[in-house]
Amino acid sequence: VQLVESGGGSVQAGGSLRLSCVASGYTYSSYCMGWFRQAPGKEREGVAAITAGGGATFYADSVKGRFTIFRDNAKNTVYLQMNTLKPEDTAMYYCAARYPICGGDWYEPKNFRYWGQGTQVTVS
Repeated sequence: VQLVESGGGSVQAGGSLRLSCVASGYTYSSYCMGWFRQAPGKEREGVAAITAGGGATFYADSVKGRFTIFRDNAKNTVYLQMNTLKPEDTAMYYCAARYPICGGDWYEPKNFRYWGQGTQVTVS
């Protein structure tokens, strides 16, 4: 199983980035996919999640209206479009997979089985 994130980088406040996560080695289309982030000295937190079929999405209050999660099951890829970025969005961002549903506790890292290596986002 592999989850490979890309798209991170450095951006000024107010800017945008799109993260991508390509999955392989499991039945991607049957899994809830999530994005998490972890800043230095802080716990990993859920940012957004999307159900297996893409019909429902979930967001942390801190990113609602600014971030959008979406997926392309034909490409085994999940995306996180991040707009109006703020310095407090600076963190390592991880994608993760959970089987089979997202659930009301989608923001809990312990419920996700597979993880990528992360991509750094820095907002100044």
